[in-house]
Amino acid sequence: MPDETVLEAALTLIHERGPEALTFENLARASGLAGSTLVQRFGSKAALKQAALLHAWDGLDARTAALAVTVPRSPAGAIQLLVGLSDYGEVEAYAEGLLVLREDLRDPQLRARGARWKAELAGALDACFATTPHAPADIGLLMAAQWQGSLLWWSFDPQGDVAEHVQRGLVRFVAVLLASGPTPLP
Repeated sequence: MPDETVLEAALTLIHERGPEALTFENLARASGLAGSTLVQRFGSKAALKQAALLHAWDGLDARTAALAVTVPRSPAGAIQLLVGLSDYGEVEAYAEGLLVLREDLRDPQLRARGARWKAELAGALDACFATTPHAPADIGLLMAAQWQGSLLWWSFDPQGDVAEHVQRGLVRFVAVLLASGPTPLP
């Protein structure tokens, strides 16, 4: 069984039952491999968890890149990109994702992957505004921050579909930001 398949099973365990559920015993049951085989492949529970979460970052990187090349180079395309990354499902799935984020924040290598993804996402969003007058130089990072905030606020009052909530918020954000024009710093 390839590592990718094993790591997908590990991620399923993490998302369904929380990061602490990822044990060699649980993964052995989920994957059909012997616990000793998993220990030989990954060495320790910490290394297994890190490998699974790095695999998740690889998937998010690929998904972001694939979406980025399909959206129009426009403000609407930037919104489309972020909406495309907002498929969290119900609030419970989003909440479980926050437990995974906690694991990413605890590990320096995983934090570095998150920082790299932030830069890639901001760059893809910036590219959508490359020809838009009055767009701030850091619009990609501003939009990503607005997007993440929108997801968090939705989770406290999850009325309706998360993607629709995100889209409405980002449309308003971009309209206000572009209508205000450049703002000089004090």
